[in-house]
Formats: sequence, structure tokens, C-alpha cells
Amino acid sequence: MAKALRVLGWTMGVACVAIGLFHLLGGNAALPGTADPGPTVDSFGRFMGAIFAGYGAAWIWAVRQRPVPAWAVRWLTAVFLLGGLGRVLAIAVGGRPHWFQLVLMGIELGLPPVYFRLAAADQRAHGSSAGRAGRTGERAARA
Repeated sequence: MAKALRVLGWTMGVACVAIGLFHLLGGNAALPGTADPGPTVDSFGRFMGAIFAGYGAAWIWAVRQRPVPAWAVRWLTAVFLLGGLGRVLAIAVGGRPHWFQLVLMGIELGLPPVYFRLAAADQRAHGSSAGRAGRTGERAARA
């Protein structure tokens, strides 16, 4: 389970950094299914791209720890799930988006249960302290 968590976490981290940088550098051109939405959306998209790249960096940080801190995986996964729920809300309020956004929503709602299960299994495998270790790095450094 630890290897699966580490591989999926690395994949998530690298993908989020790449997607974030793509949106940061691409601006409106990175938004599928939109004509020129204007400078306000461009500013927002580039800002959120930087935030998403930072989110990916947090995943990379988490999976580099030994053991992977379950608390970090749970928090990062909860943020990802919240993003998927935000897409559901957007559909309820504004209607059906570009098809690619629906694919992303499926990933954002489908992956969290996997990450939650892997984090729980990895925490059990490393003892109950693995879920709390890493907050300051002291316990992880001693392990």
C-alpha cells in the first residue's frame, strides 16, 4: 500500500504542478471551450494556476516523507474532493460545462476514496503515529 500511495501521490503532485504552470503561463488559452473571456478571468486563471502548482508541490512534499503522513494525504485529498464538489455546484447553478470539465470532475470525485483508503492502510501499516508524524518533521526525521 505504501508504494501505491507514493506512486499515486507523485503522479498527483507532478500532474498538478504541470497543470498549474500551464494555466499560469497560458492564461485564457488554457481554458477549454471559452472564447476570449477577458482580462478578469485571465487574471483569476493565472492566479489559480499558481495556487494549483503549489498544491501539487505539497503532494510532492508529502510523498517524499517516510512514512507518508496520513494527515497530509487526508487534507490534500479533502481539498481535491472539495474542488470536485465545486464543479457539481457549478453544474447545478450554471449548467453543463465543456466535456473536459466533466472528465476532470469524475477524476476529482473518483480518486479521493482511493487516497483515503490508501492513507488509512499506510497509517495502519506504520502504526498509529504515522498519521500525526511529519507536522514538524521531528518524528519523521527520527524514523
